[in-house]
Amino acid sequence: MAAVSVRAAQQMLTENSATWVQELQLRVESVATDRAVLRLPFSDNLVRIGGMICGQALMSAADTAMVIALAGAFGGFKPVITVSQNVTFMRPISGKDTLVEARIVRLGRTLAFGEILLRADGDERPAAHATATYAILAG
Repeated sequence: MAAVSVRAAQQMLTENSATWVQELQLRVESVATDRAVLRLPFSDNLVRIGGMICGQALMSAADTAMVIALAGAFGGFKPVITVSQNVTFMRPISGKDTLVEARIVRLGRTLAFGEILLRADGDERPAAHATATYAILAG
């Protein structure tokens, strides 16, 4: 099955994300049949003490990136539910956009497993690493 276009994936975000997730202003950079890269633009609304982007925003971006990666695998949007997400934060991101690369590790009939790396734009070192499991809904 072919991946969806970047434009179609961006439209999926708009049509299927909660309003507060849309307020993150995530932008789809690329999408393939096994991965997606999203950009979380830096915003003062997302920072906590010391100017660091808060973990809640990073976790939401990771979850959303996996939904788009799965849409690429499915060839279009399909409802999924997050079963679990485990995040390890390794270094803060301050004053820069965050690149969120989601990769499908295994895609089954009822469950999907993924891995997400988050890093500051221009820095190849990971700032956070996440793993996630999704239930694939019928339909």
